[in-house]
Amino acid sequence: MNAAAGAVSLRESAQQHAVAPLAAATVRGRPATARLIGRDGALGAMETFLRQGLAGGATRTVYGAAGAGKSELMEAGVEAAAGAGLRVLRCAGARGAGPAPRSGLLQLMWPLLDGPAPACGPGPLRDLEELLLDGVSDAGGTPLPFLVLGALESAAADRPLLLAVDDFDALDATSADVLAFVARRTAGRPLAVLMAARPDPRCRTLLTGLPELPLGPLSPAHSAELVALRRPGCDPLAERELLATAAGNPLALLELPAWTGESVPDLPPSSDRLAAALAPGAALLPAATRDLLLVAALHPDGELPLLMSAAARLGGAAPGFEAVERAEREGLVVCEGAGLRFTHPAAAGAVVHGTGPARCRAAHAALAEVLERDAVRRAWHSAQAAQGTDAVLAARLEAVHGDALERGEPVTAVRMLRRAADLYAAPEDQGRCALLAARLAHDLGSRRMARMLAHRALRHPLGPLGTLCARVLAGQRDGNGDQRRSGADPANWPVPKGPVEEEHALELARLTAPEITGDAERSEALLAFLDRMPQRAADPRLVHAMATVGGTRRAGVVVARLSAASDTHLVPVRDLERLGEAALLAGAALRALDLYRQAEHRCRSRGLDDRLPQLWLRQGLAHLLMGDWGQAGRSFARCGETTPHRGPDRLASAASLLGRLVRGLRAGTVPAVDAADLAAARHSVRFVDDVVAVATAWARVEGGDFAGGHAGLLALLTDPGRTAVARYALVPFAEAADAVGADRGARALLNRLAADTEADRSSPQAAAVAVDRSSPEAAAVAVDLTSPVAAELAVARAVLSDGQEADDRYGRAFAMDLSRRPFLAASLRLAHGRLLRRRREVTDSRVTLRQAAAAFTVADAQARVARITAELRAGGARTETVAPGGAGPASVRDLLSAQELRIARLAARGLSNRAIGEELGLAPRTIGAYLYRIFPRLGVTARTQLVAVLREVRDD
Repeated sequence: MNAAAGAVSLRESAQQHAVAPLAAATVRGRPATARLIGRDGALGAMETFLRQGLAGGATRTVYGAAGAGKSELMEAGVEAAAGAGLRVLRCAGARGAGPAPRSGLLQLMWPLLDGPAPACGPGPLRDLEELLLDGVSDAGGTPLPFLVLGALESAAADRPLLLAVDDFDALDATSADVLAFVARRTAGRPLAVLMAARPDPRCRTLLTGLPELPLGPLSPAHSAELVALRRPGCDPLAERELLATAAGNPLALLELPAWTGESVPDLPPSSDRLAAALAPGAALLPAATRDLLLVAALHPDGELPLLMSAAARLGGAAPGFEAVERAEREGLVVCEGAGLRFTHPAAAGAVVHGTGPARCRAAHAALAEVLERDAVRRAWHSAQAAQGTDAVLAARLEAVHGDALERGEPVTAVRMLRRAADLYAAPEDQGRCALLAARLAHDLGSRRMARMLAHRALRHPLGPLGTLCARVLAGQRDGNGDQRRSGADPANWPVPKGPVEEEHALELARLTAPEITGDAERSEALLAFLDRMPQRAADPRLVHAMATVGGTRRAGVVVARLSAASDTHLVPVRDLERLGEAALLAGAALRALDLYRQAEHRCRSRGLDDRLPQLWLRQGLAHLLMGDWGQAGRSFARCGETTPHRGPDRLASAASLLGRLVRGLRAGTVPAVDAADLAAARHSVRFVDDVVAVATAWARVEGGDFAGGHAGLLALLTDPGRTAVARYALVPFAEAADAVGADRGARALLNRLAADTEADRSSPQAAAVAVDRSSPEAAAVAVDLTSPVAAELAVARAVLSDGQEADDRYGRAFAMDLSRRPFLAASLRLAHGRLLRRRREVTDSRVTLRQAAAAFTVADAQARVARITAELRAGGARTETVAPGGAGPASVRDLLSAQELRIARLAARGLSNRAIGEELGLAPRTIGAYLYRIFPRLGVTARTQLVAVLREVRDD
């Protein structure tokens, strides 16, 4: 057949055998896209490969680790090829035992050998059969590769062929060599060769230069999607453990048993199929290597000398470095410095799968002996090695579980408490540990485990409040079928007696407060209950519960107690987060920001990086409510970028939603709110609905829809259950009321809020808190100590003031320290500038308005800058505060000319007018004139302030 005829034949073959899109194909009865989640790119590449094979021959090698989904992808390609009319020949390597010589080729070619004779006659196939079965033939010395290629070419002439070779790296050497020979000679033939292999070095060498299709791990989002599809109803805590251990491996995601925490002694989870895939030769390793791998699987963070010491105690003889080398050659572990790391997190369970309980307990005991400096790990391994009851060991576990929490290991803390409950013999001790474990599981989001542990705790004596707490966690219903009602009514709670009952009372209040925020009667009952515990007034749980249900009624008390807590460096991170949320709800956003930053610093110093996104989200929320939208946007973006996305991750959804709110506030446009994101965000920010409502109404004010913004904020401020967040928007509310002529009603509302705040601040509960205002903590929140929203009230009252009252109101507002509240300071200048313009004090008005514009520019409040531009134009001033076209906010580059920017930079470096003039060739008096124009435009009054304003120019 000449080349032209061959080309015509291939075109005809491609037309006759069209490949349908693999996205619409089915794999073992399921759509390929539903079965192969996260492999859209690989399916598209497979479709292209099949078309290339029909058009003129193609080869593709699918590389991936064990369990990556190579066989499933190949199955999709095979079914698509069969649907297009191709003939499929298949073979697969055999792992474990050594394959027989030429077994792969015999498996592949047998359909041809056992079928009807081709048009060229039976001779070549008979010679090939003899060679494959007996190792000799009468083919006149024709090499095996050429016999195979000739037979395949003859078969492909009748009907295009697809050779599907699974586990290529496990084929016998002869079959691998021949198939590599064929794979390099598909050009010009209707022949496609598809091979799947693990990234074995020998395999890579043999197939060097052939096109590859790598299969990496699934993304966290696709991993969560696969788990949701194939393992619905998985507990959130178990799902997090599963996703972390599987690390994107599809087989591990489907095969790993869900963690229940009930197995004793503890052993990493695995299954027969997963062990066969990830560690097929582990059982054949020497005993010393198996001992080393066992202790490494039970203590994955241990250094190699420590692991070898534990393995020596386990096996009776110290393993040499040859034991490590053997495990490395098997591809099970990798040595990194002094550590020993498994090549895949699920490999730890695969290596020790099937280990007996006695051997496992001995390994735990060996680890406990060598872990002298780690109290948490030593207690944990000792507990896993123990049998029966041991009160001393149980007490050790209970004592160190708090250390595990501070190390950022809450799951370990739950396991330790569960094990302590098993080891205690006294019923009251068992109940106490089970209840504490249930509370921690509830905080982790594992409602199923919390209910199970709470039911276990209820079988033991707990005390009146402990029993109520366990019933709430268990989700029990009362006689009328009202779930949690019997435990959620604080009016029925007894007075706590003793420190144990006080702990139960605080936890019960913390759990109940979010459930009763809309019930005024029960909220008042809870506040009365909390007031009966003055000795625990500064406890973060009590302060958080009071802020949650108290709203504006107890804001002053909450702020006073927050300010009195001067030893926050001793408070655990989880309690710092609770205090931060309490501060936000009480109107003390600056205090909340300080607490969240302190928690972030603590997490960084202890390596708790997984908790940072939550803290960044909270910091961004504080910035949003204070009007620092530039910093808020950066915090939300940081949270969204670093959050480990687990499908529709709740934290990422909250960051995305709040980021859209910030962009809407900047531009003065009503943000779009997705219902799914809002539902997911509620798990990260409990009061996010109020934040969305306030931001939406606030954005209307920013965009000039004063009527809509005023109506929305008025409804929120007059709703007792939603006033806490709405109070941050008092200034835009006042601006909107002034614009629509509703200033009289707005002033009455502000006066009522001020009276309520003053009454709360002077209440007996607030007066009982001794605050040292000379302390750094009190100084940092000086504005907040006067009143939770003193700054907002002062500025809002100034905005609404008129006549002789205005000077007094503005004087009081300007006298406040607003250095850490730039949005309020700029809003005050904006309102004052407008007042000065109406009084025809044009020069002072322009200076004040330009200072406000510079501050709003730094805060990225685009709509505010546009509003100031209108004010300046109304006063006949040059509108230098917006970029050309007036479409967006001005940066420093927009406010200054190139020469002015050079002079500002030199002045920011500390150079005098004379030094600047010498460098630029200008007179010192000219430099002074330039600076006289620059300072008002940038809103600064001293050279030292230029450094912060010019920072954005350095960042460009």
